[in-house]
Amino acid sequence: MEVKEIFLGNGAVSLGLLEAGCRVFTSYPGTPSSEILPEFIRLSKAERVKTYTEWSTNEKVALDTAVAAALAGKRAACCMKQVGLNVAADPLMSSAYMGVRGGLVIVSCDDPGPHSSQTEQDSRFMARFASLPVFDPSNPREAREMAATAMEISEEFHIPVILRPAIRVCHARQSLVRRPIEAKENRASFERNPAKWTGLPRQRTVDHLELNQKLKEIGERFSGLSRYNYHTLEPGRRYPVGIIAGGVPSAVVRDLLGEAGRTDIPFLKIGTPFPFPQGPASEFVEACERVLVLEETDTLIEYLLRDGVKVLGRLSGHVPGAGELGPDVVFAAVNAFLKEHGIEPLGGAAQVPDLPQLDLPVRRPRLCAGCPHRPSFFAIRKANPKAIFTGDIGCYTLGINMGVVDTCLDMGASINMANGFYHSFEMDGTEQPIVATIGDSTFFHSGTAALINAVYNDSRFILVILDNITTAMTGMQPTPGLGTRADGSRGKAVSLEKAVAGCGVEFLEVVDPYDLSGMNEALKRAKAHVNAPEGGVAVVIARHPCVIDDRKGAVPRPRKITVTEDCTECNFCLERFECPALVHDEELGRTAVDRQLCIDCGVCLQICPKGAIVEVGDPARG
Repeated sequence: MEVKEIFLGNGAVSLGLLEAGCRVFTSYPGTPSSEILPEFIRLSKAERVKTYTEWSTNEKVALDTAVAAALAGKRAACCMKQVGLNVAADPLMSSAYMGVRGGLVIVSCDDPGPHSSQTEQDSRFMARFASLPVFDPSNPREAREMAATAMEISEEFHIPVILRPAIRVCHARQSLVRRPIEAKENRASFERNPAKWTGLPRQRTVDHLELNQKLKEIGERFSGLSRYNYHTLEPGRRYPVGIIAGGVPSAVVRDLLGEAGRTDIPFLKIGTPFPFPQGPASEFVEACERVLVLEETDTLIEYLLRDGVKVLGRLSGHVPGAGELGPDVVFAAVNAFLKEHGIEPLGGAAQVPDLPQLDLPVRRPRLCAGCPHRPSFFAIRKANPKAIFTGDIGCYTLGINMGVVDTCLDMGASINMANGFYHSFEMDGTEQPIVATIGDSTFFHSGTAALINAVYNDSRFILVILDNITTAMTGMQPTPGLGTRADGSRGKAVSLEKAVAGCGVEFLEVVDPYDLSGMNEALKRAKAHVNAPEGGVAVVIARHPCVIDDRKGAVPRPRKITVTEDCTECNFCLERFECPALVHDEELGRTAVDRQLCIDCGVCLQICPKGAIVEVGDPARG
């Protein structure tokens, strides 16, 4: 029975993979990719299809696992965001040479903008670097179709294939028809072939030649006009200008030209940028005097066209060199291009929603009211005011607002950078306090190897693991410490304390950061251990549930607070503690509580130097 459903783009990717026979799916969460695995699980259950899914501890683990499934003949997929593909780069490169038996689709979701990432990097370039085919969808419906086609090509040519939806595909919604899933079961089997699967150097030369041949054959297939690669040229006609686009920008261009009724401007859509569809591209460039290339976020198409005279785009300065190519940016770039070449520009304006202009205050991103990371950072700064604070990837990066994050490089880097800072100062005979912070999920992701390295090399710093018992920033996915698996079933919880101890750490304490005095005392003991002759890395686990994920567990005894007239407006609570529920009240002329934001955690009772923050109904206050 067919069912019409409005799908999130990420759900459309899951649907396409499931329809294509994907039965093993691994992932590490990261915006904009986080909904793909949960949607795959939801659809699997709805269709009663037996699948194996997992939230892996990191992207490399996820890809290693998916490769093994594909070597066993299963159709498998692995999902991550674009910076996660960096973590998985090692198996990515090797799997291209080694190949697979079942199909393997690697979904890497890009974040032009960027909206929630460290970089704007382009997964299409990673595909070319790894010599892997890549599909670049322009909308959810196409993402669904491409996911299935990618799986078919992967199994046919025994090669992993990358699907690269960008954020506007991932988070768009489109109505799709869902049909019953056909049974496509491949029983697992493994064909021993050590020379092929172990990648000895001599075999890799043979593999490389085979890979080149695979890419040549796939490229020939991509070079034919198709629903993914097509143009609007009229046979035999020459044009003064034309536009080439891929991914989301291609959808924008198609809409702009269609709404303006501009059939005089030819358009080439490239949905498979590597191997490059040379046939349609050469035909298009030959028919046009000048060509504008619109692509996110880098210059792969522009580079592969290999014509610096006819072809204009980011490299020529005709398209912004950074940022998302939304309708307004594309509209401006196209019109500037047309005017430059004496062509009538598009009429009207880009169809950007006309939002009402609201006089709202500009607020920087902040930790949530009641977030346990706030008292952790407050205590860390109080105990170590002169420290270098190395931070990590997560919502706790917002500790920068409280002056407790000086660096943030990549997942797990806080520990490695603390190690680097320590040895840099130590070799000069300089004592420099260092405090590293990392989340529980990030520690499991990439903190263990870093901590083993720091202990092994006799580093001296405090490491605070901010354990809120979830992966908060990317959507509350479970961590290994919780023991809940991707599909909601129970796995075996991995003790964070045992993992830390297994890294060789000799000082380890667990404290609830809501207890500020207890947190302060633990940090003092940690500092003493770091400075002791026989000391080393000291680890404090600041454990308290995330207030968004577990409100009842985070605030088991609500404490309603108020600010009395004793407040002298010193702004200590607003600037140093920075809870969004504490605000300046113009009418009162002092600090007050925003009841819409306050969750009654009561932590702020411990921080006011004047004692002006009190619990409502406290008998000690009369």
